[in-house]
Amino acid sequence: MNLLLAYIPWAPDPVLFSFGGFEIRYYSLFFALGFILGYMIIHRLVVKEGEDPKLLDSFLIYVVVGTIIGARLGHCIFYDWEYFSKHLLEIILPVQFEPEFKFTGFRGLASHGGAAGIVIALILLSRKQKKNIFWYMDKLAVVVPLAGMFIRLGNLMNSEIVGDPTDLPWAFQFQLMDSEGGKHDPMVARHPTQLYEALAYLATFGFMIWYYGNRFGKVMHGHVFGVFIAIMFSFRLVIEYTKINEGIAETAILNMGQILSIPFVIAGIVIAIVMNKAPKPLENT
Repeated sequence: MNLLLAYIPWAPDPVLFSFGGFEIRYYSLFFALGFILGYMIIHRLVVKEGEDPKLLDSFLIYVVVGTIIGARLGHCIFYDWEYFSKHLLEIILPVQFEPEFKFTGFRGLASHGGAAGIVIALILLSRKQKKNIFWYMDKLAVVVPLAGMFIRLGNLMNSEIVGDPTDLPWAFQFQLMDSEGGKHDPMVARHPTQLYEALAYLATFGFMIWYYGNRFGKVMHGHVFGVFIAIMFSFRLVIEYTKINEGIAETAILNMGQILSIPFVIAGIVIAIVMNKAPKPLENT
């Protein structure tokens, strides 16, 4: 059998259901599911460790707001500033003004910006609750890969963040316009980079569940977080080689995703090493 027949035609409707002018998309559903499951896991960890669950009362709000604002600004600034510099209101409003006014939701979120947004949000929260920021970070290190997996599945349903052309038998032929308005040739088979990342993040989630349980109480707060960002952004650094370049020239040696990933990998390694040498965990306050 010709391997060309193994290419997967991909043309799902990104809208799960709609009523009136309001739409519920798979991406939004997966995004919300990642946050909900993540919060449930963190709540269970906190209770198991004998901590006060009330510490999480503001935690979810801070993380959600930090993620959305950071991810939105990251996308608009690093990946599509040429457009958004001329449509500043569309950065903060879930609408499109041209060529016609319509509700679009916040399409266009960058994970690097989301990571930075979470860090800033937790700095503010830790000061408010007088809690060591790395106490929160270590908890997030367990669940963020799970949320990342769901988000990449949402990207797959949107037929966005597509890969470079390939002749591999599991290649996808993305046959619909993606949510960023880019048109892909439906006859060109491409890397399903969304699936590559989803699987990588699922593996990272499994590892972090095990690693957190194995190292908790034996190292300073922050070590688990350092290991997490070093692993997750290393995966991102490698998988970016299969993606279409965004926000930078096609001929560039490194694309924007790789350029933004390198500082996270370095920071993760440094944090993991420094916190691993500590004789005991930091106090919670």
